[in-house]
Amino acid sequence: MIRLDAATVLLQWASGGMLFCWFTTRRREVGLGYGWLLRGTFGLMAIGAVVAGSRYGSVPVREVSSLAVAAACIAGLVSSVVRRRAGVSGQIAAHDRRSEEIAAMTGIERSVRSVGDTDRADAASRTVEFDPRWDLVAAVLGVAGLVAAGMDAGGNDAVAVARTLVGAAFLGAITDAMLLGHWYLVQPGLPRRLLNELVRVLGFLWPLEVAVMLLPTGMISVLRGTVDDGWNGTLGWMWLACSVATIALVIVTQLALRERYYSAVMAATGLLYLAILTSFGMDLVARAVLS
Repeated sequence: MIRLDAATVLLQWASGGMLFCWFTTRRREVGLGYGWLLRGTFGLMAIGAVVAGSRYGSVPVREVSSLAVAAACIAGLVSSVVRRRAGVSGQIAAHDRRSEEIAAMTGIERSVRSVGDTDRADAASRTVEFDPRWDLVAAVLGVAGLVAAGMDAGGNDAVAVARTLVGAAFLGAITDAMLLGHWYLVQPGLPRRLLNELVRVLGFLWPLEVAVMLLPTGMISVLRGTVDDGWNGTLGWMWLACSVATIALVIVTQLALRERYYSAVMAATGLLYLAILTSFGMDLVARAVLS
């Protein structure tokens, strides 16, 4: 009904991850290091997709697309590093705003910049800030490969492509949300609404992920026993448990982020760790059973 292979999963992960890298960095509030982390990680995944495809069954369009995604990630990473002196406009503005508020409350004036600081500021003003839309390029380049992989997977082409694209967005969103939660340790003043946005997106993507896996021939057939999962129906019930656990974790994460204490962000990050495991169960267990 559908074939599952490592190259497709890695390309899904890389493309979805870069989509939501752009989704978060477009607001220009997250530090440069977060973008470096994601571009490096998902660039390596895209390279892994090329290697896996060449060894375990090649789909030419998918492999070319994976190579293009890797190149876009590397190009974006290099460009961001080269333009690092410009910083991130929103982050700089937030820092200056908080400094002014503290000065107003305490009466302590901000220290005058030294000559070295002034020189660095002048250099930064002459550098054009990295455009996060380059991250969106990597995600778009992955779409062609994902469509080709879905059509090559077998079964109904439309259903297979839908499962591949929705799965890419779902896996990318949950991974980026977990990594963003960790980034608050590096950048404590980061607005919590950025993580809230990603968690809300997960809430919207979850019913789509469930829906595409239920399309015929899908997990309903597994749960009814008309499709043998090889484990007397155990894998079908495991998929159902993962699906329920994932949305439960997303809801609890949203509730945790309503708390005022900073520890709430760390609690949400831990919950997202668990959600990654259950979300992979939703996507990969279903694909394995239906393969």
